[in-house]
Amino acid sequence: MSKLVLTIPTEEIIKDKIYFLRGQKVMLDKDIALLYGVKPIRLREQVKRNLNRFPETFMFQLTDDEVLLMVSQFAIPSKKHLGGFLPYAFTEHGVLMLANVLKSDHAIQMSVRIIEIFVKLREMLSAHKDILLKINQLEKQVTQNSEEIRLIFGALKKLLNPPSEPRKPIGFNTKKSG
Repeated sequence: MSKLVLTIPTEEIIKDKIYFLRGQKVMLDKDIALLYGVKPIRLREQVKRNLNRFPETFMFQLTDDEVLLMVSQFAIPSKKHLGGFLPYAFTEHGVLMLANVLKSDHAIQMSVRIIEIFVKLREMLSAHKDILLKINQLEKQVTQNSEEIRLIFGALKKLLNPPSEPRKPIGFNTKKSG
């Protein structure tokens, strides 16, 4: 009897299954079940048997509005594609806890891989925040200097485009008016 060998998907495949909901990165139960090599119903059964291990900071059930948002914004074909019910969303900690309740070697390996990707995403966001901070600082500098630059350009324009009014002659007037 041959044993089924499950492979670890690429980083891109896993990243595509991470969504940003309620201000945090999450994965849906259906996607995690697929990655862990279990049926979604089995995953939900294990969660229900171990609800005390999944506080709201680890897992929450999506609302109808959130499902509609996902269908419209994340190229998910329909609510039926999500399993036809309100799916559960697992945070990084929830993903790790799932590996503990499922207890398969593959789930543990997959959990480690997913957590590594969550950490990479967090590091990328941190790096982007640093870049955004620098851009904001530059923008403030430009805004502060823009008035001074505008004055300089105004003075330069006056120098380059002298007034075209006739000037009074300089010197002594030799004509006597009488």
